[in-house]
Amino acid sequence: MNLTEWAKAQGVHPQTARRWFREGTLPVPAMRVGPRTILVNIEASQAVDVTGGAGLYARVSSHDQKADLERQVARLAKWAAKAGCQVVRVESEIASGMNGARVNVRRLLADPAVTTVVVERKDRLGQMNIELVEAALAAHGRRLVVLDEGEAEDGLVRDMTEVLTSFCARLYGRRSAMNRAQKALEAAAE
Repeated sequence: MNLTEWAKAQGVHPQTARRWFREGTLPVPAMRVGPRTILVNIEASQAVDVTGGAGLYARVSSHDQKADLERQVARLAKWAAKAGCQVVRVESEIASGMNGARVNVRRLLADPAVTTVVVERKDRLGQMNIELVEAALAAHGRRLVVLDEGEAEDGLVRDMTEVLTSFCARLYGRRSAMNRAQKALEAAAE
């Protein structure tokens, strides 16, 4: 597989992948076969090489999904054991993906011992701008591993989904606040 194709499939900019190849930090075996052509070993790229400590992160949106949270953590731990990586931190929480002030994910990202953040799906880390988190991790020599890439979406479809998610979160948040205020007024009137 061509390095550019591999980079796009992994969510990495092709120039970053070429820089990693030059520096010898590309996480998969690759070889130069021409002046501008670099091929990646497809079989080796299927296996994820986790160097350093791995941090596992699981999240669900509501308390009624707590059983799914435990299953998510179990699946992540099973993958880590199978991959033979050293788990240095496991964080899980019940919170909205739109909430940027989630304590456990912040704790995981701030831990310098965690060189690889492992999530089951990208939306578990957050609903929007996961690419920014990946870029910030890469800037510090760390990376994000997503176990289930899910269906490959067109960029425009993904962007529209993120915008709709944001609007819905604002709408439901306002409605929830209005309902709480109404209940407080009713309680005060009694």
